[in-house]
Amino acid sequence: MSKLEGRVAVVTGAASGIGQAIAIAFAREGANIVVADRSDVTQAAVVLAAIAEVGAEALFVQTDVSDETSVNAMAAKALSHFGRVDILVNNAGIFTESLLENMPIEDWDHVLGVNLRGTFLCSRALVGQMLERGDGRIINIASQLGQIGGTSVAHYVASKAAVIGLTKALAREVAHRGVLVNAIAPGPIETPLLDSETEEWRNAKLAELPIRRFGTVDEVTPTAVLLASSDGSYYVGQTLGPNGGDVML
Repeated sequence: MSKLEGRVAVVTGAASGIGQAIAIAFAREGANIVVADRSDVTQAAVVLAAIAEVGAEALFVQTDVSDETSVNAMAAKALSHFGRVDILVNNAGIFTESLLENMPIEDWDHVLGVNLRGTFLCSRALVGQMLERGDGRIINIASQLGQIGGTSVAHYVASKAAVIGLTKALAREVAHRGVLVNAIAPGPIETPLLDSETEEWRNAKLAELPIRRFGTVDEVTPTAVLLASSDGSYYVGQTLGPNGGDVML
């Protein structure tokens, strides 16, 4: 039997990048997927088609994770359609660059609003029904930059470090009630987010990585499947790092 047979997963930011890959990987393991993304259904067509191709059901809900009303509406639609949500992957995130001395307050608020507030809002909206059943998984997508820092990305680093802290705090609140909360902190992964970096940055980062290459989304998804499935039943409040050696703990 597939590892996630009969389970229902909400994946935020699932229209592209790591979120898309996780949604498809979960579907291959038998889960039905709620694709929650700020893009429209046309932009989500690739992931929706891939989920259908493996025989799973997908529900697309356009969602702004930084907005409480939008998140609550997404949660209500997911629960109305599928009856429950077993797995939540808080993947939606944004990234901009600015030295802190020049950083517009709007940039700080926007990055923290999506990356941290969004994780909080989605978790709050769906953890209750998991606790009622005494079963559930929450997987927060952090970043290795939340562990080691980075230049010109103080707001992003702060948001991802806070996601790691939130993961530990929530895990302590709910693990004894059957809900396991963990995080994944990927290193630099070949996604549209990485494509926006300059060639100079890419070359410098490659020189820093012990493995001397960027990762692929398919090198992140096995960790997500592990944490979502029964194989991950003793992981609580952990931050797992498919990062090519950028962080060694």
